[in-house]
Amino acid sequence: MLLVTGAEGMVGSYLREVFSDTELYLTDIDNMDVTNFALVEETIKKVKPSAILHLAAETDVDHCQQYPDKAFKVNVFGTQNVAMLCRKYDILLVYVSTAGVFGGDKREPYTEFDTPNPVNIYGLTKLEGERLVERILYRYFIVRAGWMIGGEDKDKKFVGKMIQLMRERKEIRVVYDKIGSPTFAKYLLLGIKKLMNTQYYGLYHMTCKGVCSRYDIALEIAKIMKKDIKITPVSSAFFPLPAPRAYSEAMRNYKLDLLGMNDMPTWQEALKEYLSSWITFPK
Repeated sequence: MLLVTGAEGMVGSYLREVFSDTELYLTDIDNMDVTNFALVEETIKKVKPSAILHLAAETDVDHCQQYPDKAFKVNVFGTQNVAMLCRKYDILLVYVSTAGVFGGDKREPYTEFDTPNPVNIYGLTKLEGERLVERILYRYFIVRAGWMIGGEDKDKKFVGKMIQLMRERKEIRVVYDKIGSPTFAKYLLLGIKKLMNTQYYGLYHMTCKGVCSRYDIALEIAKIMKKDIKITPVSSAFFPLPAPRAYSEAMRNYKLDLLGMNDMPTWQEALKEYLSSWITFPK
């Protein structure tokens, strides 16, 4: 039995497809609040999972910056509750973290051996969650994802917003001066499933291959959708936001490379597969 917290989000959209051969218990069904230790324990005692995939988190970067107490409560103490109970009941934990733990001053993609230095509250709370998992457990996987894509109608992230804008406008402006590595949610789960069948416990990066800017992604979306639209590159200063962003959130799946387990596609391949499964393109 695999118990999944936060299954109603983008990543959760692919759970039943990827884990079709696994009995799933999705805590969103009973509105389990990970910040409530007693409730989490009650659920675990009822379900008796062999593993927990911990997706529940405050992931809106700007919301976390504006409401740090909520971000710390959910991302830090919620994670601590889950980890403590995994230790108590000897349950494998998979904790999904983020490239946002890095400060962004490295010109090459970050590996698992680089030192985190988050620039905003979201990154800080996810890093603290990582540290708690490492301190409390020995059977765990911490998996850092990049710029998330996927979810189709649940896609509230960059790709979903770009598709909506491209349908409504003839010209859009997109930031060119921040770089990262996208992660297609379906392949994130496929990679996690593969890791869970090993005993190579620890920290992993799991992004699609390659590095790009938001502007690069927008151009690729227009190309895939065969959309004739003017896309103008602008600096991030053009869109002031509450939370600071790192220059680079680019990551390399270095440990997966070393283990011969890096099956992630390029970000262009992943983007095309994602859009092709969701949108009907003109001939």
